[in-house]
Amino acid sequence: MVRHAAIATALLLAGCNLAPTYERPPATIESRFPAAATAGVQPAANAAQLHWSAFFADPVLREYVGLALENNRDLGAATARIAQAQAQFRIQRSQQFPALDATAAGQRQRGPVSPVEGAPRVTVDSVAVQVAVPAFELDFWGRVANLSEAARRQYLATVEAQRAFRLSLISNVASTYYAIRSSEEGIVLAEASLQSRNETLELARIRMEAGVTSSIDYNQAYALVAQAQTQLAQLHRSRELAQHRLQVLVGVPLPDPLPPGLRVEAAIQAQPLAPGLPSELLENRPDLRLAEERLRAANANIGAARALYLPTIALTGAGGYASSELSNLVSDPNRVWSFGIGAVLPIFDWGRRRAAVNLAKATRDELELQYQSAAQNAFREVADGLSAEQRNREQIQAQELTVRIQRELADTAQARYEVGLTPYLEVLDAQRNLFSAEQGLLQLRASALQDRVNLYTALGGGDDTIDSAAYGERVTGQAAGPRLGE
Repeated sequence: MVRHAAIATALLLAGCNLAPTYERPPATIESRFPAAATAGVQPAANAAQLHWSAFFADPVLREYVGLALENNRDLGAATARIAQAQAQFRIQRSQQFPALDATAAGQRQRGPVSPVEGAPRVTVDSVAVQVAVPAFELDFWGRVANLSEAARRQYLATVEAQRAFRLSLISNVASTYYAIRSSEEGIVLAEASLQSRNETLELARIRMEAGVTSSIDYNQAYALVAQAQTQLAQLHRSRELAQHRLQVLVGVPLPDPLPPGLRVEAAIQAQPLAPGLPSELLENRPDLRLAEERLRAANANIGAARALYLPTIALTGAGGYASSELSNLVSDPNRVWSFGIGAVLPIFDWGRRRAAVNLAKATRDELELQYQSAAQNAFREVADGLSAEQRNREQIQAQELTVRIQRELADTAQARYEVGLTPYLEVLDAQRNLFSAEQGLLQLRASALQDRVNLYTALGGGDDTIDSAAYGERVTGQAAGPRLGE
């Protein structure tokens, strides 16, 4: 009866866990995105379910994203950190189970010369083999289990950190690629403008030499040509710098120039996206899952710190054979065993244990606030992206109208100048305004495309990486815990 009670008590104590019950902190975000942000947006796809290869329409970009995911050095380092965290977890988890050591020893000891004349020296042989369990902590208070849980959560956080970096890498490759394409289209516009201005310059020279106009018109035309040459050089520089950056991201040499791709226009380059509900961000964004895994780890560390207030109980044991002769070592008379149990409870430690608990709680509080801040920032990024979708569309429509009007003004001014009805200054202003309007339209289209890529990232993106919860369960043999609706 007493033995059964002792066993029941031991089982009850083994189930103790001094860590606080984890509850996901309130995200303190709105239940829906602002109406102004979603007004006019025509969503087509859920970003979390849309793989990046389906989101991007340009086949050249898809190829470079694939190369970056295979060859980017920083992504490789993030993946290596997953292996490090996994090893750390397995090291910590091994403390929950008793170790088993096998030892063997043999010794021959020869004594001193006997004072009795003719007596032989004494020679002592000893041989022993045994299997031993080193000091194994009985985890009555859940200290070792909580340390293992904290290591597991840190490991899962590393998985999420790698996925967040992977998504950021996809976005950076796309952003850099679109910068190259927009520079290339700008170069085409600048070259066409330069050719037109060179033709105008030649016409101004002929008219000046014929005495129809003064050198002022010629010098103004020459200034316009020099301006176009300057802008063309700047666009070439921007394109070259962006291509250098893309090569670092991709991790392999790239052809120069790049193969032809699609025009810089969001309507043909990237899928429109559905915003969904703000609460879905908590599940879809890897940076929020990363913050939550770190918070879970800090919660488990509180339990480990609290357990230090209670006795640490450890068992040791060994069993084997010992004999003075090797020939009959393994026999019942030579069987030996030992068993020990010990407990340690610090009585006075100058507040060390209390400080450890306070430190764990303060760390948990900090990570909780960081999680809530990350959730608020995620909400803002999506709201910004949705607003940008609508406003970019309005700006592009207005700028397209501006380009049409400026082109008509430039044609009219050129025609009037050629028949002598207007000074060349009017032509100069009209051509300068047209070129500026065309470049502005290109920049707006590039900005709208970049904003859509940012929205894809802000919504969590769809990727082919494994889910951290499922991956953690497969590797560690433990479920990562509930997610939505905890």
